[in-house]
Amino acid sequence: MSRRRQIYEGKAKILYEGPEPGTLIQYFKDDATAFNAEKKGTINGKGVINNRISEYVFTRLGNIGIPTHFIRRLNMREQLIRQVEIIPLEVVVRNVAAGSLCKRLGLEEGEPLPHTLIEYYYKDDALGDPLIAEEHIACFNWASQEEMQDMAAMAIRINDFIAGMFAAVDIRLVDFKLEFGRLWDGDYSRVILADEISPDGCRLWDMNSGEKLDKDRFRRDLGGEEEAYQEVARRLGVLQNDDNTPGEVFDLSAHRGRMRGVPKKK
Repeated sequence: MSRRRQIYEGKAKILYEGPEPGTLIQYFKDDATAFNAEKKGTINGKGVINNRISEYVFTRLGNIGIPTHFIRRLNMREQLIRQVEIIPLEVVVRNVAAGSLCKRLGLEEGEPLPHTLIEYYYKDDALGDPLIAEEHIACFNWASQEEMQDMAAMAIRINDFIAGMFAAVDIRLVDFKLEFGRLWDGDYSRVILADEISPDGCRLWDMNSGEKLDKDRFRRDLGGEEEAYQEVARRLGVLQNDDNTPGEVFDLSAHRGRMRGVPKKK
């Protein structure tokens, strides 16, 4: 069987060449990392659950007009996405004090913020993804002013929507990370949402008990990571297995063969 060409491997995902120009296949791994990969481990089944949750969230965001790289899920661990040029920024949206914000500013974890806060981090593992200001982004031309406006506007709209989505299933959206990419059409590009939205990049707390339902369980050695991820998926209603695929590697040559075998419409 012909194997696909690997384009990139990150801490939680692998990107392979897609079946058509301008597409990629995003594979979700079970690997878990924290503190800039200083802590490493595995959360069994995480890739399957994150694939389903991200599919669900991106589909709902697409339905309200947020442009995303998501095209469709291929199997339990893979989805077909649009190829974009990733903007080297992590956009962090905060509703409640937690994590590094508490350490930097001496805030008590769980303290509601006066209003939604957007922070920017430079994507560079060797530097530990440092916190940066908008002036840095402009100075080093990591994103244009128009792109910054688009990302900020989308981040606020995404926050408003998914905070309500999680609240409907008694989950508090504390904070989350977004990544954006440029989708090119000739010399013109537009900014669209990329990467994933899952318990890997969100802080999610049970509204009643305050129990953490995200990767903080791994970061803080709380245990129960698998159960927490499953609980988020269960509440969102995405645990149903509507296919029998075991998360196999997508066969690119077979897909292309099937595409060639489809009769063209006249």
